[in-house]
Amino acid sequence: MHSSRGGEVVIAEDITLGLHIIAGFAALFAGAGAFVTKKGGYRHRRLGRVYVGSMAFVSASALALFVFDPNPSRQFLGLVAVFSFYFVFSGYRVLSRKRVTDSPAFVDWAATVLLVGAGVGLSAFGVTQLLSGAGFGTVMLVFGGIALGFGGNDIQQFRRGVSDPRAWFYGHLSRMAGGYIATVTAFSSVNFTFLPSVISWLWPTIIGTPLIFLLVRRYRTQFESRTVSS
Repeated sequence: MHSSRGGEVVIAEDITLGLHIIAGFAALFAGAGAFVTKKGGYRHRRLGRVYVGSMAFVSASALALFVFDPNPSRQFLGLVAVFSFYFVFSGYRVLSRKRVTDSPAFVDWAATVLLVGAGVGLSAFGVTQLLSGAGFGTVMLVFGGIALGFGGNDIQQFRRGVSDPRAWFYGHLSRMAGGYIATVTAFSSVNFTFLPSVISWLWPTIIGTPLIFLLVRRYRTQFESRTVSS
């Protein structure tokens, strides 16, 4: 009876892992498609929904895999799943707050609190790993610091509000792009085994973060120039 149940659990775990991988590829391609299509257009919105849904499944299945096998590595991946999906979730939710008078809902606050919790967990993992001599703790500390930084910033923004009428656009763009960095990171960590582990996990963040900053600055400049010319 025990072995039969164990076999069923293994099958369920394998199915979950397979669906997790499929959803990851769907997010990878849908995210790229949403980025290159016209912003606000039909294809952009459809691909965006596929991207958000795929990332939601990736994160949920990562947590399910931890339940199947609660080892430290999957606990780390579970925290990363919360961290990754927050960018996509917050990038989607900001579309409901396009007016400066719009206030965050309870779900926005709850998600931010979860992000801060994930940041604390990742940071604690990182410190523990580094103290034990494992260089991978650097990855955990970087992700934990990013989570705590964004979580703290969002809490402050929720409390004081925003004054820029285009804040929702910049938030949507940067958060969706941040979520896509997480998608590329997951792909890299699994497939780019020729790279050192720390590099395979961090290169998308190192390259992608400055690109997001430059992209947002570019749009700010465009919007400001239109305002001045009008």
